Amino acid sequence: QVQLVESGGGLVQAGASLRLSCAASGRAFSYTMGWFRQAPGKEREFVAAITWSGGITAYADSVKGRFIISRGNARNTVYLQMNDLKPEDTALYYCALARTTVVPRTTYEYHYWGQGTQVTVPS
Repeated sequence: QVQLVESGGGLVQAGASLRLSCAASGRAFSYTMGWFRQAPGKEREFVAAITWSGGITAYADSVKGRFIISRGNARNTVYLQMNDLKPEDTALYYCALARTTVVPRTTYEYHYWGQGTQVTVPS
């Protein structure tokens, strides 16, 4: 069993930065971790993912160049550095884990999910 706990969300003004963290516990080794987000009335969408080694990353086009996903030294923590935040980034952000060595982009390829952390960027 794997548990994922996100933190770091908040309310910030447009152009500001936030860093989200996700701590994995349980049998979380050697797996890809990713971030998804869901805005009210919209489907959950892929944001970024990173392999266990950190050697492969993937980003949604909407965040490429602004967000950076990384792993902590202990590998069981993943971060999402979000820069130049925009109102359209407002959503509940979820951490997820996939039992794979690639970087999936669809929700059904992820096996474990956190509870989410809210990010709000007022317009």
